[in-house]
Amino acid sequence: MTDASRRAFRIAYDGRPYHGFQRQPDVTTVSDAILAAFRGLDVLEDDDIPPGYAAAGRTDAGVSALAQTIALECPAWLSPAALNSELPVDVRAWASTDVSRDFHATHDATAREYTYHLHAPDAPLSRARDAVEALSGEHDFHNFTPDDSGTVRDLAGDVRRDGDFLAVTLRSDGFPRQFVRRAVTVIDAVTSGGAGLDRVETLLGDEALEGPQGIAPAPPEPLVLTRVEYPGLSFDRDEPALSSTREIFETRAIDHRTNARVASTIADGVDRET
Repeated sequence: MTDASRRAFRIAYDGRPYHGFQRQPDVTTVSDAILAAFRGLDVLEDDDIPPGYAAAGRTDAGVSALAQTIALECPAWLSPAALNSELPVDVRAWASTDVSRDFHATHDATAREYTYHLHAPDAPLSRARDAVEALSGEHDFHNFTPDDSGTVRDLAGDVRRDGDFLAVTLRSDGFPRQFVRRAVTVIDAVTSGGAGLDRVETLLGDEALEGPQGIAPAPPEPLVLTRVEYPGLSFDRDEPALSSTREIFETRAIDHRTNARVASTIADGVDRET
């Protein structure tokens, strides 16, 4: 690969069919799909990892992404459109940029943003915002993750209503495992009236709370990695790849709305029909 340079790619994917981003034995992950595409394009051989290969974050099983970011050393011709020619339809590259040889997609990210689509048609937005405000700022979030380190984080967030959903957006320089999903569980409890803001204060305290007193993570499927920031880095959109990505995910959105209507027809009709 004599003409190789280091390049970063923006990757969007529907994470629901995958067991997370990071490679694991015996299960299919998003990273497996990407590395298989590299092999199909002769960018790497066998099970090797491309030089410099890293990603912005390790999304959990079932979690999707709009702006996952990977970087690697690759040939100059490897564009997002070229990468898409070997990727599965639910994983799409849509932008890229050349980066320096010492660029690292994980370590050089200064902020990450996740959005959780919480189905809460009757929930008061004001209570959800109060819960997010109580969690915001720098805290030791040791009760929000199974991790033993990296738990002190400076969190920012907001909530907006989108029809029957609350779009909960949380931003930080990094997130320990399950952090966002556990935070959403707490926000949901406060919003629904199942817990007060004193629950947030207790969880942010020094005492470790586990078992029934701890926090179960919210389901992963409504969670999306929506933004990853790198200072001074601007990504060039690949228009053919972007158009293809938009078309594919718009079609999937229509399919899912259609499936939801079918399910609603059955749910609404079982009590009426005999």
